[in-house]
Amino acid sequence: MSRSNLTIIVAADKNDTIGKDNKLIWHLPDDLKRFKRLTSGHHIIMGRKTFDSFPGLLPNRKHIVITRQKENRKIENVIYVNSMQEAINVSVEDPNPFVIGGGEIYKIAMDYCSKIELTRVNHSFDGDTHFTKIDTNYWTKISDEFHDIDEKHKYSFNFETYEIKNI
Repeated sequence: MSRSNLTIIVAADKNDTIGKDNKLIWHLPDDLKRFKRLTSGHHIIMGRKTFDSFPGLLPNRKHIVITRQKENRKIENVIYVNSMQEAINVSVEDPNPFVIGGGEIYKIAMDYCSKIELTRVNHSFDGDTHFTKIDTNYWTKISDEFHDIDEKHKYSFNFETYEIKNI
């Protein structure tokens, strides 16, 4: 399986929890700003449940939705596909597409991506969706930026970037 310039972007707690009931568990404004900065102008790949959880389309991004269902909805800037490979194929014009969730899509994407942008929330939460454990035999952490608790952030967190090793 060939790697692409696909990047996973995810926020996870200390135990790799990423959500509960198809919702984010925490609110970290700096994480949301980083997500917007990194993904703006790019294709974003997600599962149907993640897409359906949005209040609307994310501006300045092309949405690629992986679904098992036959989708007849026609929405501008939204492409429905049936597999990760098909999502990668339709995002070929973007030099750096992003996978934005959910849990099952992240698991599949680990075999295709070459980079992970992780916000590690330094707290434990009760959730029902988890991110795949990052195996340091295959991944190298290339940056780690700590952010402390402040008036806008109830939890400390780290922005971590990983790249796939050439094995």
